Amino acid sequence: MSNSILAGIDFAAPSELVARQLIGVTLLVDGVGGRIVETEAYDREDPASHAHVGPTERNEAMFGPPAHAYVYRSYGIHWCLNFVCREVGHGAGVLIRALEPVAGIRVMRARRHTDQDRLLCSGPGKLCQALGVTRAHNGMSLAAPPFELWPAPEGMEVVAGPRIGISKAVEVPWRFGLAGSRYVSRPFRRH
Repeated sequence: MSNSILAGIDFAAPSELVARQLIGVTLLVDGVGGRIVETEAYDREDPASHAHVGPTERNEAMFGPPAHAYVYRSYGIHWCLNFVCREVGHGAGVLIRALEPVAGIRVMRARRHTDQDRLLCSGPGKLCQALGVTRAHNGMSLAAPPFELWPAPEGMEVVAGPRIGISKAVEVPWRFGLAGSRYVSRPFRRH
């Protein structure tokens, strides 16, 4: 088995495929986390991607091996966790937008200063705060502690739609979510 295959997902695949397949996978960081219910895909050819400009000090991890973390600060305030995809040097990743909390809920509540479980991980910044993810996790392998990934249960219904919180390539339908989940950052539009 390739070292880019975790939880039954081949992280060397295109980011939009990985993003869809991550729905339902359980993500734990030092034993704290839950089921991934929302993701967004980004690729080097995509003008909304950090990789679009080529390698920089900030996005260097995106060009590294697949199945590693790319962590960056959004708006100078919130950390955001991405999973690197594709081959080394390509520059692609999946933003982990939301989780359904299942493990370490007491720790997440303390970190987020709320007892409303729906609000613990319903956005990329909230998710990183709840899981304790910081720039220190940037470049780390998803196949080793503090990360754990567990396969999704069978029969996860995935919905797709345009990405949110970006100003370029807004029409690209690379936002994926668990159908009917109340833990997503923003509901998906019904067609």
